[in-house]
This record gives sequence, C-alpha cells and structure tokens, in this order.
Amino acid sequence: MDEADAGDRGDSVADAARLGERLSLREQVARAIRAALVAGEMRPGVVYSAPGLATRFGVSATPVREALLDLAKDGLVEPVRNKGFRVCALSARDADEIHRLRRLLEVPTVADLARDGCADALPMLRGLADDIVAAAKRGDPLEYVAADQRFHTCLLELAGNARLLRIVVELRSQARLYRLRTLLERGEVGQAADEHHELLDHIEARDPAAAARLMERHLTWSRRMEPEESAVPAAGGIPGEDFA
Repeated sequence: MDEADAGDRGDSVADAARLGERLSLREQVARAIRAALVAGEMRPGVVYSAPGLATRFGVSATPVREALLDLAKDGLVEPVRNKGFRVCALSARDADEIHRLRRLLEVPTVADLARDGCADALPMLRGLADDIVAAAKRGDPLEYVAADQRFHTCLLELAGNARLLRIVVELRSQARLYRLRTLLERGEVGQAADEHHELLDHIEARDPAAAARLMERHLTWSRRMEPEESAVPAAGGIPGEDFA
C-alpha cells in the first residue's frame, strides 16, 4: 500500500477525535472508517489491512483490527484470510432501499421537529451546519461526511426516539457517496451544504411543510451520489493493499 503522507495521517486522527471525544479509540477508528466508506474513499472490492490503516490513522493496529471486525459484523467489510478486510459493494437496489427507508423516517421527523420547535438546540445545530459548509469549501470528502453525520445525528436525537435514531444511523452508514469527491472538486456541493442552514431556518420558523420538502430534496440529492448499476467509484481516496 502506498504510504499516506504525514498530513493525511494527522487529518485522519483529527477526524476520529472530532467524531467522538468520549468514545474509545476503537470506536473512534470505527467511525472514521465508516466515514471513509460512506464518502467512497475506500473502494468496493479493495482489501485493506489493519496495519496499513493504522499507519494512516496514526494509531496501533489493534484498535483498527477490532474496528474492522465490528464493521464486518455489520456487513460493511469482509475478512480475507491472511490479507485484511475487503470492502463490500453496494448495489443500486441496495441504495434505492436505503433511500426509501430514510425518506420514510427522516422526512416526517424533521416536520415534527419544526412543528414542536427546538429553539434551545438551534445554536448548536447552526455550528454543525457551519462545519458542513466549511468542509464543502475545503473539498474534503471525509471531513464533509463526518460533519454531515454529526449534524443529522444531533438533529434526529432531538426527536427523542432512540430506535429511530439507531435505524437511521445504521442506514446512513450503509450509503456510498461515490460521486462526492468529484463534485467537491468541481465545487458543486455548496448548495447541498447550504441546505442544512435552510432546514434549520424552516424549523426555526415552525414550518413543518417547508422542512419536509427541504429534507425530501436533500435526500434526493444524496441518492444521486450513490451507485447505479454501471457506476464505478472515482479514482483517489485511500489506497488498499497490493498483494501482487
């Protein structure tokens, strides 16, 4: 595997820390790897080793191996004997099913939040939305996905439904935004990033219908990032192992 430069390793460690300062190192690494999978930075069919990823994240191999075993239980990667872990592919049908379920759960939830109000949480959510906009401007897929996950997780937590939150977090971790890197490089993610502030505007205005429409549009945009039958992830991202 090509050596990641020191800057990339430092960014990875920072990403893991931002994803949960109170989490164990194993959990932080698992979340960072999930973000890389969602961003399409770890390619389907490619084998990654615990030592290789540990070098990139600047941690020991043990928490990385443990994190990969956790992800294997979720069906996101699969172990390859004496080599590492292969990233599982996501079909267009899988992506469609995930999209439909997210629509069923997230659209009415944000409408309910707009109807009921959540004024006390808005300053915190505004800060998280700012992080998404900043990540889009920097063109960093991993940072964008991590910031997006933090925003939507915190937003859904306000609904007070632990089961719904757990299901949506799992669905979001299964997404594969294969076109994200390309669109970030083209500067075409700004509108989607700004929609997080628009959503908060509708919630603050106590406008359930507008919040629902915005969330529907946002999810439709996300689906366009995911695979079609002929789609191949863009080049780049985290290199895998070379066993030739």
